[in-house]
Amino acid sequence: MEYQNPQTAAVRADPALTPAGAGGRTVISETAVAKVAGIAARAVPGVYSLGTGSSRALGAIRDAVGSSDHAAGVHAEVGETQVAVDITLVAIYGAPLHALANQVRASVYAAVEKLVGLQVIEVNVEINDVYIAPPVKPTGAAAVAEREAVL
Repeated sequence: MEYQNPQTAAVRADPALTPAGAGGRTVISETAVAKVAGIAARAVPGVYSLGTGSSRALGAIRDAVGSSDHAAGVHAEVGETQVAVDITLVAIYGAPLHALANQVRASVYAAVEKLVGLQVIEVNVEINDVYIAPPVKPTGAAAVAEREAVL
């Protein structure tokens, strides 16, 4: 559950970078890792949202009041030097699902390793739904012409 930064020793080796008497440990929570992974997954084209139906409904309520949960649909298990991530997502219809899962996996690997500094041992992706956009309603002159054609 906690991770000590291996770069601490390198920083201590250069006295110009470390104030006198500085030391300590760095703890990175599972929530922080989950947020980094969630933001990376949402950035992949073809991902509609993260989470199951109930967590998406709760997220819609959160969005309505101006809050957001970047870790929704993401679970991270943090060890001393490694992390495993599970992601549940909804894909946009038309996106090839295996390719989408691989892109999400690659994005999460890169973001967590770069921003958190932990080795990612696995990223499990579960695609539990496909979002189908509602048909676009015609507006303006096209809508009037369509209504007149029906009459």
